[in-house]
Amino acid sequence: MSQTVLYKERAHWIMEIPTVKPLASTREHCTPFFQRTVLLAILFCATLPSLSAAVEKPSPQTPVFYESRIQKIFEEKCLGCHNVKTRKAGLDLSSPESLLKGSESGRVIQAGDADASLLFQMIDAGEMPPDEKKHLSNKERQQLRHWLNAGAHFRKKVKTAPTVTQHDIIPLLHLRCVACHGGRRKEAGLDLRTKASIVKGGKSGPAVVPGNPSDSLLIKRIHAGEMPPPRKLVSASVKPMQANERELLSQWIALKLPEIEAPRSEAEALVTEADRKFWSFQPPVQPKPPEVEGQDRVRNPIDAFILHRLEKNGLSLSPAASRRTLIRRLCFDLTGLPPQPEDIEQFLNDTDPRAYEKLVDRLLASRRYGERWARHWLDAAGYADSEGAQNEDKLRPHMYRYRDYVIRALNEDKPYSRFLIEQIAGDELVDYQSGKITPEVYDCLVATGFLRTAPDRTFADITNFVPDRLEVIADEMDILGSAVLGLTIKCARCHSHKFDPIPQRDYYRLTAVFKEAYDEHNWLKSQGPRTLSYIPKEERDKYHQREQELAAKVQQIEQEIAKLTKQTQKLQIEKQAKSLEEADPQYKQKCDQLQQQIKAVVARRQPQPRIRALWSRGTPSPSYILKRGNYLTPGRPVDPGVPAVLSARQNPLDVISKSGQQENKGGRRLAFARWLTQPDHPLTARVMVNRIWMHHFGRGIVKTPENFGRAGERPTHPELLDWLATEFVQQGWSLKALHRLMVTSETYRQTSAVSDEALRRDPDGSLLSRMPLKRMEGEVLRDTLLYLSGQLDETPYGPADPVDVRRDGLVTSKASDQGWRRSIYVLQRRTQIPTLLENFDYPQMGPNCIRRGESLVAPQALHLLNDQMIHRLATDFAAKIRSRAGKSPADQVQQIYLQAFGREASQEEISLAIETMNALNQEWLKANPATRADEAALKSLANYCHAIFNLAEFQYID
Repeated sequence: MSQTVLYKERAHWIMEIPTVKPLASTREHCTPFFQRTVLLAILFCATLPSLSAAVEKPSPQTPVFYESRIQKIFEEKCLGCHNVKTRKAGLDLSSPESLLKGSESGRVIQAGDADASLLFQMIDAGEMPPDEKKHLSNKERQQLRHWLNAGAHFRKKVKTAPTVTQHDIIPLLHLRCVACHGGRRKEAGLDLRTKASIVKGGKSGPAVVPGNPSDSLLIKRIHAGEMPPPRKLVSASVKPMQANERELLSQWIALKLPEIEAPRSEAEALVTEADRKFWSFQPPVQPKPPEVEGQDRVRNPIDAFILHRLEKNGLSLSPAASRRTLIRRLCFDLTGLPPQPEDIEQFLNDTDPRAYEKLVDRLLASRRYGERWARHWLDAAGYADSEGAQNEDKLRPHMYRYRDYVIRALNEDKPYSRFLIEQIAGDELVDYQSGKITPEVYDCLVATGFLRTAPDRTFADITNFVPDRLEVIADEMDILGSAVLGLTIKCARCHSHKFDPIPQRDYYRLTAVFKEAYDEHNWLKSQGPRTLSYIPKEERDKYHQREQELAAKVQQIEQEIAKLTKQTQKLQIEKQAKSLEEADPQYKQKCDQLQQQIKAVVARRQPQPRIRALWSRGTPSPSYILKRGNYLTPGRPVDPGVPAVLSARQNPLDVISKSGQQENKGGRRLAFARWLTQPDHPLTARVMVNRIWMHHFGRGIVKTPENFGRAGERPTHPELLDWLATEFVQQGWSLKALHRLMVTSETYRQTSAVSDEALRRDPDGSLLSRMPLKRMEGEVLRDTLLYLSGQLDETPYGPADPVDVRRDGLVTSKASDQGWRRSIYVLQRRTQIPTLLENFDYPQMGPNCIRRGESLVAPQALHLLNDQMIHRLATDFAAKIRSRAGKSPADQVQQIYLQAFGREASQEEISLAIETMNALNQEWLKANPATRADEAALKSLANYCHAIFNLAEFQYID
């Protein structure tokens, strides 16, 4: 034996194990002493796992105190962020009392179980402290684990709450039991939503015996596997209680059902006045437009703000664009369609000094304006005609009503404040249950479709469990945050926001605002149950009349089948045939044809008209912060509220957040919507004017329109943004007035041509020294192709137009008798987006889109070159050109340029075009000598039109 090895275990066991020098492999060389040593070593090693397990939770006879080790660890590593003053995430670790009080999420330590302690989880995962240099060492982590597992003892007495309270049990019962024993269903007369109703019990008597879990009927039924009933688990979308949950419930009963007044969302302590001083959290104040040297270029205050920055950088506005350029720019921006040659001619010849302003007003008054700008809002709202979230991608047959509402609202210039209030709380604005469905009532209900756009798979039992429901709510909060508030609120779902002063508490306060309608414990499936039947009488009568006509048509055809069968049976008897087919060989064919007619008629039937809406359904279940976003670990209860950083010290929703609300009255969302639309709200107006600016000028004043927080971009022109926001409110929240202000500015009227000096001093165009070129979006491109070819059906509103899906994946919209409708009316199924739109960056709604990407990829050019529909539209465009310009190639080229580009062709362009078409003409004649010259000329013209569709000048808006 040459040395001794010391083996040291966590429990400070020390044992000397002798080691031996290797011997010969023959058995006879193994001395008895050696054999005994090896045996002892093997036996000891075999006992190590059990010894380790035994010391994992220390013996209660040797208590470990907070003051001896843990207090020092917290002081050195944690108090920088979690002290009396700072209290990040509401957590103060400076004293035993504050440690036991916990954080904004609730308790952070669990005596006797380190792994169940939120504080230890965060530390052990390396998430806390956030500074890696301050991470706890292995020894310190083991000391903390040791203290928690030992019972988390303190030397001095600390007043603590019961280990289990109603705030641990009520969320558990809502999760597992209230689906059948709650407000809407009280099977066996049992309501498990409160302590009082639990003690009262149901038809079988009290559900629990305080202090005696084993005699409690509730515990007996649960342990017997009778509750929840296994056969109802899927239909009720609940799961049985887990072992730890059953133990928790038993502990609460054993403790005689203790209740405590848990600390609610503390009075804004988590957000400081310094947090509120960030630029976007301050109410906008209208600044005075600055004085500039180039005063002659100032048409309205927008130009003064832009020129002020330009002049600081030694620049000025570019020269104004030509009238031809301006009318094309305006028409595409405001209506999404090109101007007709006669409109261009009229504008060019208009000598009125206000000719441009009159053109703007005419375009804003067009119904096409609403169809164009509704698309932008629908992107932000996450609009889709299907549920998404799973492969089936089930259709939403009633979603189109919300799309039509948006178009109508924009065309009517509904104030943006009212527009928002109707979408967030339209059902709380009107008395829709009175039976009288006026246009206002109908609009207010349909408008709440804004809160029904997120992917939603809860139409099926198997995908309708609480986690599935919470995903729907989370996506709706994401849409609301990015589209209306310009904040990444979703980041606070699992933890307090890493960049913005949005505590996790505020996320759950916000979800509580919507809980009267979106309650994960009192859910309606997304289709059928979560729709309303409050349709205007005229539409309902029209629907029933149509259904009666179709039913009569089916009945008529069935009578024809019966008559045919009777005649054939008579013939069968006369001929003594064995079958009807033998009696009349055409009988089966005739019957099949008539059956096909029935199928065609039945296919024309439409679902019963309903509204995909959101509405308040009464007092909801209590709201809790979910620790780390996990529905199985509720923390502190919260009241409805708004992000504290955006409000004064008092919660603006206090007036309706008190308990004891009347059943079905609601009011939370309406109060929230009115808070949103206060004139001095820090974000609402800023976010909207920034997005309108982005669509007109190619980029927002804040380049991250979905994020006005600290991680977002700072505004390039902050004074201009605030001036626009306040002016927007002063103009009665009029979107048309805002458009008019922007497009009549000299800044908007600039040419897009860039000088060397501007390229040097303003390389990315962020100073707006020139107007940016913009490429057509997919919808504008498709609509323009249809419009130029004479195939655009401008019928508005109604159910979405269906699409054809080829086996190779090509998706195209189906034509009507009048052609194809505008892209906004085409079915927007998440998994079947028309290929042309998809190739040109139509967004995936996941859950929404604030800024579209702009790609330049091969499929775009290949689609325009090879797609059969594009070829057909080019042929239709050629026929239209010939009908207008005659057979003169020069006149045809001139007309093509006027239609496609809004300008006249140069002589060089005409010559090149004629030369090209002549060459194509010869190729067509050579390819098929039987082709007539007139046919070859038309085909050549179609080829030329097809080439025009592929030009950059066609696809880009100057």
